[in-house]
Amino acid sequence: MAAAKKRLNLRNPWHLLATGFGSGLFPVGPGTAGSVAAIPFWIVMTYLPWQVYSMIVMFSICIGVYLCKQTARDMRVHDHGSIVWDEFVGMWITLMAIPVNDWRWVLIGFIVFRVLDIWKPWPIRWFDRNVQGGMGIMIDDVVAGVLAAAMIYLVGHHWPLF
Repeated sequence: MAAAKKRLNLRNPWHLLATGFGSGLFPVGPGTAGSVAAIPFWIVMTYLPWQVYSMIVMFSICIGVYLCKQTARDMRVHDHGSIVWDEFVGMWITLMAIPVNDWRWVLIGFIVFRVLDIWKPWPIRWFDRNVQGGMGIMIDDVVAGVLAAAMIYLVGHHWPLF
């Protein structure tokens, strides 16, 4: 796996994005590091109208399919742990549902998303095992983000905690 990382070139814009601006190169828990690194970008996106935020997320999914596929091919490893663009998008989807911009809700969103992304309950596991290529790298985190957002929306808007 170390050889695969040596094939990365962070001057290549696809590799830079796929590794979450280098956050995926964190030696322990690169997916978690990528999820944390997505939060500052999310903070900036919260100042945008929700329609623009949604368009950025949709564009990020589309471009993510290509850049994850290209980076995985360049690394010669399908879904290498350092590819975390999918975690960025999953976090952005998750955090769309928090009821208020409060650090406690961000923390809850982070935890729910990470648990789903690591545990991969059905249907996330099905997508992870059955979809290949760049779409396969992206789709399980998109589904985890949607499920996390649904859970947070239900709790946050119907049984507020804070």
